[in-house]
Amino acid sequence: MSSFEPISGRAWIFGDDIDTDQIIQGQYLTLLDYKEMAKHTLQIPRPEFVKLVKDGDVIVAGKNFGGGSSREEAPRVITEVGIRAVIAESFARIFYRNAFNLGLPAIEIPGILEFIDDGDTVQIDIDRGLLTIPSKQKQFRTPPFPKIVKEILIAGGAIEWFRNQSNRSC
Repeated sequence: MSSFEPISGRAWIFGDDIDTDQIIQGQYLTLLDYKEMAKHTLQIPRPEFVKLVKDGDVIVAGKNFGGGSSREEAPRVITEVGIRAVIAESFARIFYRNAFNLGLPAIEIPGILEFIDDGDTVQIDIDRGLLTIPSKQKQFRTPPFPKIVKEILIAGGAIEWFRNQSNRSC
């Protein structure tokens, strides 16, 4: 198994209970094209988000991130705009599973909002299980991912992981 590339990006802060309708409103699901859908990512809580987000940035949120429906489009549009990880105090279980299935690291760190501000640089080393906020000189141990979860993330999601497994057995 290869290693997961470290992540370094600007933190986008969101509060508690950001549900899937706030991540991507139902009216945009009819667009069917993820690039088009992604133009509306998180526009309810942060209308400026899509225009300012950069590849490699990170979402940091409070409790119950991704609650609501089970739509896979929510983590998909997040990755489509360039977000490389979501850190939250807690996740809705279905969003959490969908995130990994789509290759998006979802990291739970209770109380994280006390230590980070919007715009802080966040560095995540999944292999070492370490989250660093350089400007605050803070480090947090992240929960270790099981080997299979790391493999799925490295592959870019569950579908790619299954394809790789199928190719190995042929």
